[in-house]
Amino acid sequence: MKLPSISLPDATGIPGAIELPRPIIEEPEAQLPSYKPLVVPPNNLSPPVGVPTILEEAIQEEEQSRKERGEPPKPKPQAAEVTRINIPFTDFEVPVPKEEILITAGTTASVSVIATLTVTSLFKQTVKVMKPIITQIAKRIQKKLNGNKGGDEAARTDLQDQGKD
Repeated sequence: MKLPSISLPDATGIPGAIELPRPIIEEPEAQLPSYKPLVVPPNNLSPPVGVPTILEEAIQEEEQSRKERGEPPKPKPQAAEVTRINIPFTDFEVPVPKEEILITAGTTASVSVIATLTVTSLFKQTVKVMKPIITQIAKRIQKKLNGNKGGDEAARTDLQDQGKD
């Protein structure tokens, strides 16, 4: 048997590597962003302790002018829904809601408690009345679905139930 042969080209004909100069790469430089900082006061900015605000100064000037004219001091504003009660022999005033608000809150609370108690007692009475009826209906339905398999035992339970009524 003759084996095939392959003729290869001569290996000496391949040229050598080309010598290239090494490239010189400079490091990149970045320009950093710059800005002028903005001064923004916080939302809850308030003056230092002891320094009155413009509104406080106006109120103090108004009170001082009232004292100079001899008028009584301006009464403090009160909420429309609040009545203040003076406690005798003290300087305390106690804020109390107006009568209409107290009456409305008391009435609402009373009605809700009464309704809850009434419905609870009605529900208990309904359960007491309906329980024997529902058990009787359930037994009769079960008796019809199962056929009369119980025999004497089913007859005894029926007699016992009729005796309870």
